[in-house]
Amino acid sequence: MQILPMTDSELAAWLRLATARGLAPVALRALLDAFGLPEAVLATPFRALAAIVGDAVAHAVLAEPPAGFAQQLAHITHWRAQPGNAIVTLGDPAYPPALLTMPDPPPLLYVKGRMELLHATSVAIVGSRNATPQGLEDATRFAQALSDAGLSVVSGLAQGIDGAAHRGALAGRGSTIAVIGTGADIVYPAIHHALAHQIAAEGVMLSEWPLGTPARSAHFPQRNRLIAGLSSGVLIVEAALRSGSLITARLANEMGRDVFAIPGSIHAPLSRGCHRIIKDGAKLVETVEEVLEELGIRVAAKSALPAASPGARPKRRTTAATPGEQLTLAPTATQSALPPPLDAHAERLLAALGHAPATFDVLAARTEMENATLQSTLLQLELAGRLTALPGGRFARIERG
Repeated sequence: MQILPMTDSELAAWLRLATARGLAPVALRALLDAFGLPEAVLATPFRALAAIVGDAVAHAVLAEPPAGFAQQLAHITHWRAQPGNAIVTLGDPAYPPALLTMPDPPPLLYVKGRMELLHATSVAIVGSRNATPQGLEDATRFAQALSDAGLSVVSGLAQGIDGAAHRGALAGRGSTIAVIGTGADIVYPAIHHALAHQIAAEGVMLSEWPLGTPARSAHFPQRNRLIAGLSSGVLIVEAALRSGSLITARLANEMGRDVFAIPGSIHAPLSRGCHRIIKDGAKLVETVEEVLEELGIRVAAKSALPAASPGARPKRRTTAATPGEQLTLAPTATQSALPPPLDAHAERLLAALGHAPATFDVLAARTEMENATLQSTLLQLELAGRLTALPGGRFARIERG
């Protein structure tokens, strides 16, 4: 995807309008519709501007650039000259068409990576930063399957579900889009430094914030609207009742996007947000095929999706799958490895644990095991990858897909 060549003076005009205090994206779009490109807007008399957006906004448009504007412009000019970096404006054909359906598309987007992915059919996967092992497994599995179906997976590069979604998508045949809440030259959280570089190389990173903008809590709800806007549907994997993922779900619903949620135990705090949005009309899904069916996407036949050889990366596809065919996934290491046989104590403990986290005392009461036997059995199951220890002294089963 080629972007239109932009001169330094054109970039300066876009940057002035994008950073003008008091000029909201909706008002900027109205001015661009009325007068054309930013240079023409900036050359328009005050009264003509005020007739469109009012006196206060017209003053904001014609105000002198803030101190440091020249240095900021020089920094951006240098940044966009680096390989893989681009600045895409509202007036550019490379601008993501899905965002143009929003009421307030950002005037400037800072992009690192494969520009064409911004025009691909996408599904967002979001959820808790403090995800359970099961949630991370589900996010990875769904993301890889959606990627293998030719979709791009959108998420926000946060810890937990977001990171798992990006990694799952990169393991598939499609790719991933990371929408970040900082400047495009900053990686947040720092723990995702390597992941961010992989996404910039194999997927695409996107920010509406000026270079150098640090992480601020107010930026993330705004980032969430871009995640929703880019996507045909949003899948919530795990979410507490007060979760930013529910903001993304609400925004997606307001934009007419499909909203999906994976249900969980009624006892699990991170299932409550999913259950709430299901009650509010989100579609309960248990399989990737259900997501694809709701989106009207049919997936590739078995013959079109050969399993990769050991250690080889599957060839990427960036187009949606063909009609009338069925999804087949290459077996993951978790799926292909047979679980080790369990002894009677372990089977009894797993049955007592069920599908919701439980404490040591609860498991002791359910199994009537001696403490030493229970501790050794918990350790056996943890080493076998069948359960995990959670904060608060709880244990949870690791479900096998």
